[in-house]
Amino acid sequence: MIDREVYEPPNPPWLSVVHADDEVYVIDKQAGLLSVPGKTPDLADCVEARAKAAFGRAFIVHRLDMATSGLLLLARTKAAQRSLSAQFEARTISKTYYALVTGAPEAEGGVIDLPLRADWPNRPLQMVCHKAGKPSVTEWAVEERRGAQTLMRLHPLTGRSHQLRVHMKAMGWPIIGDTFYDGAAANRLMLHAGKIEWTRGDGARAKAASPHPF
Repeated sequence: MIDREVYEPPNPPWLSVVHADDEVYVIDKQAGLLSVPGKTPDLADCVEARAKAAFGRAFIVHRLDMATSGLLLLARTKAAQRSLSAQFEARTISKTYYALVTGAPEAEGGVIDLPLRADWPNRPLQMVCHKAGKPSVTEWAVEERRGAQTLMRLHPLTGRSHQLRVHMKAMGWPIIGDTFYDGAAANRLMLHAGKIEWTRGDGARAKAASPHPF
C-alpha cells in the first residue's frame, strides 16, 4: 500500500455549479477535493458532502480522482440516479478529458487498447496486464504541441481506475504532476474532465463543458 496523493485544501468557491436542471447538477470539481468521503474523519470533506449541505438532496453517480479536476454529475432524484448509473454501465455517457503530458507523440491521434488490473502490492496503483487485466480502451488526440510537452484530448471508452494515467504512462507520455506514475513535478495533476454528455429522462441529450486550466 502506498501513501495517497496529498494536495493543499481546495480554495473557494464552496461548489462551482456549471449546470443545473430538474434532474442533475454538474459540478466543476477542484483538484484536491474528494468526490466522496474517505475512510477516516479527516477525509470527510468532499463534493458529495458539500452538495448535500448546499442542496439537501444530491446523489453521486460517478467519481473523479481527488487529484483530477473537472466535471462531475450528481443526480437530484433517485430516478435520475438510476438512469445515469445505467447509462454509465452501458457506456452511453461521453466524457472528454484534457491532459498535459511530457513527450511528443508522432501521430495526431489513435487508440490505446491495454488491459488493466490492480497492482496489488502497491495499491491504489494500477498496471497493464495482458494475462489478467480488464479491457481498457482510450481514444486520444493531440490538442496542442508545446515543445517537449503536449496537451492531449482523451476519450475513455471504458472506466477503469487510473485508466488515463496508466495508458499515458504506458505510451511514454506521463501526465505532468502525476505523483503515482512518475509524472514531471508540478503543483497539481494536469488532468481535467472538460466535457460530459448524457441523456435526460425525456430522451434528449444534454451536455456541459469546463475549460481546462492548463
